[in-house]
Amino acid sequence: MKVDAAVHPADLKPKMEKLWDVSAHKLASLHKSISSDRISPVYTVEGKYTSRGWTEWTRGFVYGSLLFQFEATGDEHFLRAAKEDIARTMSLHLSHTGVHDHGFQNVSTYGNLLRLMEVGKIARNEAERRIYVQALKLSGAVQASRWTKLPDCLGYVYSFNGPHSLFADTIRSMRILALSHMLGHVLMAEQDQEVNLLERMLQHMETTARYAVYFGADRDLYDIRGRVAHESIFNVINGSYRCPGTQQGYSPFSTWTRGLAWILLGYAEELEFLQFLPDEALEGLDAGGIKGREMFIRRFLEAALATADFYIANTPTDGVPYWDTGAPGLAKMGDVLSRPSDPFNDSEPVDSSAAAIAAQGLIRLGHFLIGIGEIENGEHMIQAGWTTAKTLLEEPYASFDTSHQGLILHSVYHRPNGWDHIPDGRKIPCGESSMWGDYHMRELMVVMQRLIDDEPYHTYFNGIVQE
Repeated sequence: MKVDAAVHPADLKPKMEKLWDVSAHKLASLHKSISSDRISPVYTVEGKYTSRGWTEWTRGFVYGSLLFQFEATGDEHFLRAAKEDIARTMSLHLSHTGVHDHGFQNVSTYGNLLRLMEVGKIARNEAERRIYVQALKLSGAVQASRWTKLPDCLGYVYSFNGPHSLFADTIRSMRILALSHMLGHVLMAEQDQEVNLLERMLQHMETTARYAVYFGADRDLYDIRGRVAHESIFNVINGSYRCPGTQQGYSPFSTWTRGLAWILLGYAEELEFLQFLPDEALEGLDAGGIKGREMFIRRFLEAALATADFYIANTPTDGVPYWDTGAPGLAKMGDVLSRPSDPFNDSEPVDSSAAAIAAQGLIRLGHFLIGIGEIENGEHMIQAGWTTAKTLLEEPYASFDTSHQGLILHSVYHRPNGWDHIPDGRKIPCGESSMWGDYHMRELMVVMQRLIDDEPYHTYFNGIVQE
């Protein structure tokens, strides 16, 4: 990526306002077209959101998008729609034991509602607040119960593939464990054992850092600092690590860029959370021998910096990556890193959703670095985030056609399975959107808007008090 030092945040505000305007039309269209409570919009085909039955992991992004639209614009129509739909459809997701996506589904809905109430963006209603708090407590415990224990105080929330499988994506579900812990909850296990949700979150994060993130330490022949494995496979009998894997990437030994973005953002926002916690909350907690705030921050900052540096080094000049750094068609395209991304090429698709996720991670990491006195590197990371955001706020990525339900174009879902729509006359997927890409673009704009307007910095735990 060519980090553009000339991009000024204030210059992006009119572009964001324009995109929020068109976002309102798209959300109204999408909301009207959702006809079944059990069908979740996943990605667009010819501009209309459709479903793909794998897991129902995107409905929370729809309602979360409505809440971000309200937060950014003050239009209470979107708040009312979100609250009604969350009350009507989301309870099944609170007790869903078969998925690793509670941090996507329930932080995006109940978590955003509680945050908006605690910071005074919506009227305080104690009955509603109790519902949000109880929902987040339950969701955090259910998510933490999906656990594979490893030796030496390690373990992970396992993916929908089964107990042997750790996904990079799941790093962002750690938010639900964090919120549940903050609200005073624990997981009750066999013989009334109380499981500390914060410790479980920290153990998952250390396991992810140890096995999913590479640090250039010669772990294998493809150990390049900052590279990420989508999936890590373990022997559940003795807890030993076996090999990297992938579901949506090209190869276990290449880097699926959305997985890279999940890791970058997940560590950046949990660094913010660790800094927020009181010292006593971390006393006695152990994650693979890592103990205490200083050690946890040092370790997770190492993972965040490695992935951020890798993202910047392995992304085209405008900040939008191709879907996998090892995708075979890239070899036909010459030096793709020396020029802007090309969503209309004939060889390999880009993934704008990875860019929207990573841009937020870069901004958060930069903000954290500045807070601990690493000004130069912090400003560099923030500027990389602004650079990527600027690209996404403009065509050909921003979609200003109100007949197209997607907000950010040229996202891909599952390239190996061939699920993404290829338009007539094209050889690869392009011109379509994903629900997670659109949600994270809206979340990115909320983060940016707060910084530009010098409002309180946005975190998922804003206003929520440790209980």
